[in-house]
Amino acid sequence: MKRPFAATVWREGEWYVSQCLELDVASQGESEEEALTNLREALELHFESPQATRRPDVRMIEVEVGVA
Repeated sequence: MKRPFAATVWREGEWYVSQCLELDVASQGESEEEALTNLREALELHFESPQATRRPDVRMIEVEVGVA
C-alpha cells in the first residue's frame, strides 16, 4: 500500500535535508533528489514491524527547556 506524505527540503551547509511534515522523520543527501530518496527509505523503515533481538534498555533523562 502506498500513502503520500508531504516533505520539505532545504540546504544546510553542503547537505540537503528532507523532513516529513506528518511524522518526526528526516534524512539528508548530497542533492535534493538524494535527500528525498533517503527520506523515502527512512519512512519505509519507520513503518516496518519492529524485530528486536533483545529487550530494549529504557532510561529516563532530564532536559532543561525554556531557558533563554
